[in-house]
Amino acid sequence: MSSALFQPITIQSMTLRNRVLMGSMHVGLEGTENGDEKLIEFYKLRAKNEVGLIVTGGAAVTAEGSGGNDFMTIYNDEDVNRWKPLTSGVHQEGGKIALQLFHAGRYAYKALTGKDPVAPSAIQSPINPDQPREMTEEDIERTIQAFAHGARRAKEAGFDAVEIMGSEGYLINQFVSPVTNKRTDDWGGSFENRIKFSIRIVEEVRKQIGNDFPIIFRMSGLDLIENSTTEAETIEWAKILEEAGADVLNIGIGWHESRVPTISMKVPRLHFVQIPATIKKHVSIPVVASNRINDPRDAEKVLDKGDADLISMARPFLADPEILTKAKDNRFEEINTCIACNQACLDHVFEGLPASCLVNPEAGRETELKLIPAAKPKNVLVIGAGPAGLEASRVAAERGHQVTLVDGKGEIGGQLNYSKRIPGKQEFYETLRYYKVQLERLGVQILLNHTMQESDPLFEKADEIIMATGITPRIPEIPGVENKAIVSYRDVFDGKVEVGSNVIIIGGGGIACDLALFLKERNVDVTLLQRSKSFAKGIGKTTRWATLMELRQQKVQMIGRIESYKEITDDGKTVVFQHDGKEQRVTGDTVILAAGQLVNNDLASHLEGEGKSVTVIGGAKHAMGLDAKKAIYDGTIVGRTI
Repeated sequence: MSSALFQPITIQSMTLRNRVLMGSMHVGLEGTENGDEKLIEFYKLRAKNEVGLIVTGGAAVTAEGSGGNDFMTIYNDEDVNRWKPLTSGVHQEGGKIALQLFHAGRYAYKALTGKDPVAPSAIQSPINPDQPREMTEEDIERTIQAFAHGARRAKEAGFDAVEIMGSEGYLINQFVSPVTNKRTDDWGGSFENRIKFSIRIVEEVRKQIGNDFPIIFRMSGLDLIENSTTEAETIEWAKILEEAGADVLNIGIGWHESRVPTISMKVPRLHFVQIPATIKKHVSIPVVASNRINDPRDAEKVLDKGDADLISMARPFLADPEILTKAKDNRFEEINTCIACNQACLDHVFEGLPASCLVNPEAGRETELKLIPAAKPKNVLVIGAGPAGLEASRVAAERGHQVTLVDGKGEIGGQLNYSKRIPGKQEFYETLRYYKVQLERLGVQILLNHTMQESDPLFEKADEIIMATGITPRIPEIPGVENKAIVSYRDVFDGKVEVGSNVIIIGGGGIACDLALFLKERNVDVTLLQRSKSFAKGIGKTTRWATLMELRQQKVQMIGRIESYKEITDDGKTVVFQHDGKEQRVTGDTVILAAGQLVNNDLASHLEGEGKSVTVIGGAKHAMGLDAKKAIYDGTIVGRTI
């Protein structure tokens, strides 16, 4: 790497050791038992691994502006003492930390805050069941001062800077956009009036914290909401924010209610970099680029090109807290890359759970998942090289065990090898690369194309056996389903069968939907059939809508609420079913089964009967609702307990 990424930068009184921000993420640890301690350890680990500046999750400046009970707060003087151990801990590790000043506006949930949400206008968000109350002049002035005094408290608590959240569709952004600001007084109407709220906040914050304390303003560079702020207005807003006293502009992309994906793996890397690059041309203060920058080498390119002065990477620090340490040492292949799946971070937050990470379940669990060397190294046999087996092997080997990993396939990864082939899911290649490098580094013996038999000599050598044999596809009870012309989704992904140009998939869950998109890329017409009304069930809230949108765009026919399947005809090409009280039929060239999965633990049962020490994990233990997140978590737990 060149020196651009690790070039120091001084912002007012704060000097950063490099150009990388750990962007703001709400991780939800604050509301858990010993939550503040967990949050401190979470940030300390990142601080000691080269992060230039950590930006906290949003700290509510008022009670009604909070994102929920487990959000940080900064509206009470007691918060100053509460957060001093956090800033002290980060500073002990050589890091810098900024507090994000936050107000959710109409995104706040009354059920969580106990208060009516407020907004510039009483316009309900499509993602919130509560209609907000229009703010009075007194509300507006009180909230401006709340931001200012929140900044003062942050400085008193030892934070190195503040970031004002003015993006992603939160309160400040709601004032700026004509879509959500329909006011006819001095705070609405013209562009100058709509940005007045944000400018006043910057000015009042500056009065409270002095001239040498850094103010970062997280501004929306692109709302992705129809008829919202224009590009010309956004550029003008950036210039006025600089004049008002902002020291850095951190450019956000999209609102939470936007129907355009912005941070999922389906968004190409660096897709939105041109937005901060354009704004940078019109201001003289540093500009931060964000969204889908998950590789330090990509970050380096952005800086070298001059498209930004700093890079914000948020979730990549969930996936690998050592990402910059490894980058600095040119150990890029060892990085556990964020795949932007959303499954354990954003999906958890929307479910009211603490954030973690699919590829790194240690994230958010730093006080719980310690890696303690084994008291007595053992010979550990892991059967199955899917995500559960890979993680179990890695962790067990890290602890000092001698690990042998066996799989009947010719490559590691299990069903991740199906996921990586789906359009927009190529990031799974990174996860497989990471495990391959780590297992080689740790000396794990890998035996591929090896099918375990009950009398296999490997069993005799093993002190512990971890059974991670995965799942077997479920065969639905439909007359004619045993026809040899009918194939499994596995056979299609494995390339064992050729399908026609018009296929019928029985199933509508995540695997069936992925298979449909996989086939559409090959110009195959696809019909999905299932009993349930809802397709793509089981996919997380933050990405399911995008999957459904893509299926519709690709003209995949989806027939749900099937009352019963009557038969699959003798030629294996027509499915007859009851739908809306009528018998219907769909004919294609190939019928594919993707109707759920069952555990694959026959071998485990035999070994337990022989008195062997066997631990069953992943799909071999619980097929219902299994995904890579659960499988890897299973693996990391068992790897620590043997």
